[in-house]
Amino acid sequence: MSGGVDSSSAAALLQQQGFEVIGITLKLWPQDCVSRAEDKCCGPQAVADARAVCHKLDIPYYLFDEAAEFQRMVIRYFADEYKAGRTPNPCVMCNQHLKFGSLIQRADDLKATYIATGHFARLDRETIAGRTLLRRGHDSRKDQSYFLFSLGQHQLSRALFPLGEMTKADTREVARHCNLKTADKEESMEICFVPDNDYGGFLQKAGLAKKHQGEIVDTAGRVLGQHDGIEFYTIGQRKGIGVSAPRPLYVLDLDVENNRVIVGDPEQLDRTEFSIQNCNWIPWDNPPEEITGTVKIRYNHAGTPATVRPMPDGTAHVKLHETQRAITPGQACVLYQDDLVVGGGWIRR
Repeated sequence: MSGGVDSSSAAALLQQQGFEVIGITLKLWPQDCVSRAEDKCCGPQAVADARAVCHKLDIPYYLFDEAAEFQRMVIRYFADEYKAGRTPNPCVMCNQHLKFGSLIQRADDLKATYIATGHFARLDRETIAGRTLLRRGHDSRKDQSYFLFSLGQHQLSRALFPLGEMTKADTREVARHCNLKTADKEESMEICFVPDNDYGGFLQKAGLAKKHQGEIVDTAGRVLGQHDGIEFYTIGQRKGIGVSAPRPLYVLDLDVENNRVIVGDPEQLDRTEFSIQNCNWIPWDNPPEEITGTVKIRYNHAGTPATVRPMPDGTAHVKLHETQRAITPGQACVLYQDDLVVGGGWIRR
């Protein structure tokens, strides 16, 4: 329970369905985050709100300290990816390693059968015998299945998503009907530990990155300016590059070895092929040689038709049917067939 309306409504719905519900908040925040995110899911106000909801529902509430694991599996990963010239997705890692990792161990200690969250996604335990499938949430505007693509069968088999068939308005109505204080609480759209969306500032304040000057160059290697660290740039970026030019310039690549930011015209960001690694295929242990469907190359991407060829080493080759711009190393590429989440992997350089 994050202290927001979604997880609050999920708890209320499960209770109405006859489940014995236990409320749990994972204390994940780094200490310096508290003062900057008082009302976010990494702040103490969120804990107070979650506890108040549990009191209203008359269910037990526990606060478990997972800050060290969060630091190791999410924040350290976040910093390391930027240092390697990639753009991370910490929400996927948090789901995989904490919400459906550490929390399952906590559930076992409490002899709980399932882990339920407020994600807008759906589960299918009927289509393929012995497997749990993941599907998009009914509300396409709030669908969060992208962030769950890396979950394995054991994790999915233990999961419940009570909001999967609902809209955001529905969840607020549930909370209002139950007189929960979170009913009209504003939702957070940013990364929980970077509430102002300034990830570069967070990396510096947390001591995870320091400014170190390097060259900004064009594709011919001509020096156009200086940068303060490749960690503070991402492929496809246009604003804040720090170079004045007669035409808009975009970040095309990040040369870690030579500490260079490479910039150029937006058309140079166009791609039709790339590879992904650390793949997870939800319907199968051994995927077919070729899979067709729609891929999302970032969370807010509309999706585009593609053919994916999984490889024996856990990588896959992605061939897009239409050119896409700013395919960014480090981001998750998730494959769908209609509303079914087939799986995906992490975009390689």
